Amino acid sequence: MSIDLSLDTSINNYAVFGNPVKHSKSPQIHSLFARQTGITLNYQAIEVPHEKFGEYVKLFASQKGKGLNITVPFKENAFSLCNTLTQRAELSGSVNTIWFDEQNNIHGDTTDGKGLINDLTINNGIDIHNKSVLVMGAGGSVKAILEPLCTEKPEQIVIANRTISRAVQLTEKFSVQGNIEACSYAELSNRSFDIIINATSLSLAGELPPVPETVIKNNTCCYDLMYSDMNTIFMNWAKEQGATKVFDGLGMLVEQAAESFNVWHGVKPDTVSVIENLRKSIGNSRR
Repeated sequence: MSIDLSLDTSINNYAVFGNPVKHSKSPQIHSLFARQTGITLNYQAIEVPHEKFGEYVKLFASQKGKGLNITVPFKENAFSLCNTLTQRAELSGSVNTIWFDEQNNIHGDTTDGKGLINDLTINNGIDIHNKSVLVMGAGGSVKAILEPLCTEKPEQIVIANRTISRAVQLTEKFSVQGNIEACSYAELSNRSFDIIINATSLSLAGELPPVPETVIKNNTCCYDLMYSDMNTIFMNWAKEQGATKVFDGLGMLVEQAAESFNVWHGVKPDTVSVIENLRKSIGNSRR
């Protein structure tokens, strides 16, 4: 194998694998967690060629790497690569957290859903119980958040997607978890929801899902899984429709990282100070 990650085996190495990954804030987040908890580690962002994900993971393990975070587009690849999976990872079909044992066996978990729930309920005080929830999108991110959302026992979850067959597949898979319905965006006319989650990646391209304005009422909470230096296009749209509780996914990013950190180190770091630090570092004064 010609790949050389050049890890310093005298220290504990962790990394995030993705493509692209230069924009990742995970190294900054985990460095802040490490400083906070007194844990010594080296955490870096590594861009992995699309066709060599498995090779990179196995090489990282062979060079005494301790753990990996996995971001787009490799979460489903990671799922297939793992020797063992947590129950929530197996249900979601997605892995964003990997660790290795002494035999270099690959163990996988997903912390995305827990990260979302923690940010919504703990950081932002949003009660999901008995609420109507609209989830837009039907990709890997939705697979990761559905089971944790169902655990909060909302009144119903509606999954809207351009390709409705993909939404139907998710409702069939997760139907035992709660009251879940699939529909097209056009079928949302004259329906409103307590919580709306934009789980598409359209905000990154400055685009909106084709969702009607009627989905928002005065007390609707709108949450975009994406984040940027400024309000996302979805956040601005939600505020224009009168939504008063509008959030981006930066808190979720930190919360899922904290769950990964706990998986690896057995310590749950404080997230509030890290979220505040990141907000300041990206010049984001929305809050």
